[in-house]
Amino acid sequence: MAQSLDPTIRRQVYEAVLTTGLPPLAREVAASLNLDEAEVRDSFERLAAGRVLVLQEGSREILMAPPFSAVPTPFPVEAAGQRYWGNCIWDALGVLAMLKRDGSVAASCGCCGSSMPLRVDGGTLQPAAGIVHFAVPVRRWWEDIVFT
Repeated sequence: MAQSLDPTIRRQVYEAVLTTGLPPLAREVAASLNLDEAEVRDSFERLAAGRVLVLQEGSREILMAPPFSAVPTPFPVEAAGQRYWGNCIWDALGVLAMLKRDGSVAASCGCCGSSMPLRVDGGTLQPAAGIVHFAVPVRRWWEDIVFT
């Protein structure tokens, strides 16, 4: 029975992110769905085991609802007057793709910190200087998804 709540809780998490720019706390999801907070936290655990969410270490709260981050990162995304946080450059561009909106990513160079802004207009990444580098092969991302 409890597992049947997972799709509803997942949908509520993403609806909250789209509205506020951040994943909600378990108590917020519980209140919005009129559920017990323990049920929501149990669902968060199952969703994390299924690689749908990433939970904060030592907590049962959301750290990542990919491609969105619950904490500020070096990949802020602006779209339609709302700020979101991408977990990495891949996720930051994924935020714009998921939203199906034009916007910008205030990225910076990973080695020197120089500003490397990106812009998506008409659904297309506009020309910009630099390259995107993935230090960890995709097949290994979930070995340490927070680092990756």
